[in-house]
Amino acid sequence: MTRLILFNKPFNVLTQFTGEGATLADYLKVPGVYPAGRLDKDSEGLLLLTDHGKLQARIADPKFKLEKTYLVQVEGEPDEAALDQLRRGVILKDGPTRPAKARRIAPPDLWPRDPPVRYRKSVPDSWLSLTISEGRNRQVRRMTAAIGFPTLRLVRWQIGAWSLEGLAPGQWREAKPALPVHARKS
Repeated sequence: MTRLILFNKPFNVLTQFTGEGATLADYLKVPGVYPAGRLDKDSEGLLLLTDHGKLQARIADPKFKLEKTYLVQVEGEPDEAALDQLRRGVILKDGPTRPAKARRIAPPDLWPRDPPVRYRKSVPDSWLSLTISEGRNRQVRRMTAAIGFPTLRLVRWQIGAWSLEGLAPGQWREAKPALPVHARKS
């Protein structure tokens, strides 16, 4: 039977089972599963792991356009014009991004980050919900920087129909491995 694990990756943990510092091996004692995609060491949130190669490829490969939603704390307060740039797609050094779904949100009820995000009295911050359908290296951080609002904290909340709901940092649970309908190749 195919296994699919939803894991809430804490800040400062590598998305691999070996390496310097904290790794997946410190949290998951499940043999034979591997990450379907990556999440940077300085990012938090949903990481999917599976023991099925084709499922792993369908989740991670950008050609399948599986949507990923991030909760993003940015420095500054983006207006509608800035959000429209994200919605149209922004130009990065490796080319234009696909259009994103972007909106301002109230600060989400998340766990405290360790270490905390830097706080500056003179510079406000705000939160965005950003949904993308590709997964370039550090893409969300590069997109918010490209519109002038650097990312302070990045939490991947959802991949396709799978969400982080109810999982504290370092916790995991099994899920049904069926892919959501909107993950089909187009």
